[in-house]
Amino acid sequence: MPALTLREVLALDPVRAAEPELLAGVGALDRPVRWVHSSEVYEGANFLDGGELLLTNGFGLTDADEDTRRRYVRELAARGAAGLAVEVGRALPSMPDEVTDEADRLGLPLLALRRVVPFVRITEAANRAIVARGLSGRSTVRPWGDDHTAALLADLADRQALNQPEVEARAALAGFHPGPGARLVGVSLHGTREVGAVDRAARLLGGAGALRAAFPGDVLALLALPAAESRPGDPVRAVQEAFRTAAGPGLTVAIGHAVAVGSGWLRWSDTLRAARTTLELALTVPAAEPGVLDGPLVTSARAFALERELTRGGVDANRERLARLVQQALGPLLSWEAAHASDLVRTLEVHLRHGCSPTRTAALLHIGRQSLYQRLERIESLLGLEIDDPDLLGELLAAACAHRVVRGTGAVAAGGIRAVA
Repeated sequence: MPALTLREVLALDPVRAAEPELLAGVGALDRPVRWVHSSEVYEGANFLDGGELLLTNGFGLTDADEDTRRRYVRELAARGAAGLAVEVGRALPSMPDEVTDEADRLGLPLLALRRVVPFVRITEAANRAIVARGLSGRSTVRPWGDDHTAALLADLADRQALNQPEVEARAALAGFHPGPGARLVGVSLHGTREVGAVDRAARLLGGAGALRAAFPGDVLALLALPAAESRPGDPVRAVQEAFRTAAGPGLTVAIGHAVAVGSGWLRWSDTLRAARTTLELALTVPAAEPGVLDGPLVTSARAFALERELTRGGVDANRERLARLVQQALGPLLSWEAAHASDLVRTLEVHLRHGCSPTRTAALLHIGRQSLYQRLERIESLLGLEIDDPDLLGELLAAACAHRVVRGTGAVAAGGIRAVA
């Protein structure tokens, strides 16, 4: 389906309410409009990509000389702008003749807006219409049929070329309206093709907004929690607790980072991608600690931060490097475990992850403190070092984690652990 034209944009109710008068470019009303922006920057049009209708209140034109005004129009035309709409009557009493003359000479549609209508109303209506028209004919979203929500989540998770106004317009089209100051958290679920768990979690979170859709391999969602002023506390922890109640046994839920709604669409993408990466790791890498047997596995990107950093770019691309790291730091332990039935590497990792607390480590491993002390003495004897040495903590933890990653993904390749569909 063809893109929305300037003629069609002018027919939208908020635009008509501004009483637009076409002063130049009558022969270009059927040119496509890719987006509608508002800006009061008059030093140039470098922020335009082509095809935009630009709205301005005309304030910057009031004190500019004739050459500056003509140059402004020329720059807009050179950047391929679909048109220029100027609010006339407040900051700018009337349209300068040289602006009209230059626009007419270049064939650039020039509109005088005779009544004051907030530009946000015009841009929202126009960009929604543009997005709706584009989604009805874009081949890139056809795998999701007419599901605009799934299309937007897929584009964000795959980091397609987007821009913030488009993302916000498409989110609004899908009924997703995060308020000012909202915090967004990406979520990825495995083990269900239904979005019910997301809806239940959103209700437990006090009616948090949810953009969610089911995909062949997982359910993907973007939750909007209220601003910190109205809901203090850790948003990631809150989402985890909600899904521990809302998700059923056998489900695996991965939570991304919390990002500010106003931080830009790339950050929206980041939290979704972190959730998906964490889900894949949660499904393919053995857990460092015992999990909950009778409920869902709910984890987060922060819990898998080290695994994600070690495997950045993919496990296969890092396998040899990780194997060298493991052998260099833990070689004597691996040799011992190859000849004896023991659990020294796992004990070391759990101990390091919990601040070298004997009480916490023993409880998590379900062993007595005396048994733990014996294991720790064996580890230090084999490695020839003190494991609570601050200079060694990072290397030892990274190596223990790398050993689990390489061992776990090797089992996946052999069919021993489920993988993301």
